Amino acid sequence: MSNIERAPRGVDPSKPNSARVYDYLLGGRSHYTTDRVLAEQMVRIAPDIQATAAAHRQFLLQAVLLAAEAGVRQFLDIGAGIPTSPAVHEMAHKVDEGARVVSVDHDPVVHAHATAFLSGVPGVIPLLADVRRADELVERLRAERLIDFAEPVAILLGGVIHYVMDTEHPDRIHARFREVMAPGSYLILTHATDDTVRDFRDLATQSVGGSAQFAYRTRAEVEKFFEGFDLLGPGVTPVQQWLDARAAVPPVVIVGGVGRRP
Repeated sequence: MSNIERAPRGVDPSKPNSARVYDYLLGGRSHYTTDRVLAEQMVRIAPDIQATAAAHRQFLLQAVLLAAEAGVRQFLDIGAGIPTSPAVHEMAHKVDEGARVVSVDHDPVVHAHATAFLSGVPGVIPLLADVRRADELVERLRAERLIDFAEPVAILLGGVIHYVMDTEHPDRIHARFREVMAPGSYLILTHATDDTVRDFRDLATQSVGGSAQFAYRTRAEVEKFFEGFDLLGPGVTPVQQWLDARAAVPPVVIVGGVGRRP
């Protein structure tokens, strides 16, 4: 059976997609030849990229578990990408099978994959929405009673804000989420930084077909997104060192942080 025959409705396997490239780097199965070719080019430029992808995923999962163990029972995963096991909902359900996860992505390709894979999973709702329209997203979540903002919620922004250019006002996006988050809520965020090698930056743009840009911000700029939150653990640091302070930092630098709303 060909890739095209196996593709979910709305998915074009002839063009690489950043979420499917990431899935390949994680050792997943939801990718096609074009995605593998691009991912292998990335590996040639940055041989540690697969380990970085794995560390990034592990950071997000550990942060979800941290929030769940602190009593959070609602998770808003924005820029969720293609479901990969262990998934966010699996970590949340380890603590409470009644936890709810709203899995948001703006990419119809990714949403098609998520809908196919998550259909019928209790407490998991795939949602097609764009983080750049934070006001619309918040109102939709309220109107459809998907998230109760009167209660603590963990908002995950894993590898998504570096797609938001400064001209698109990422600070306003964060301010909107911050103002609706109840005390005891968690912000879990990762971001590519400007330490990342130039050759990799150029190649990474191809994973979105040239249709999007990346904003490689400094660590200090990423820390500003946590204003109004108490940073936990080692603060904003490369995801490898958030998991293990002794870990080396590779050429592709992804920082992460976990903040709690006081």
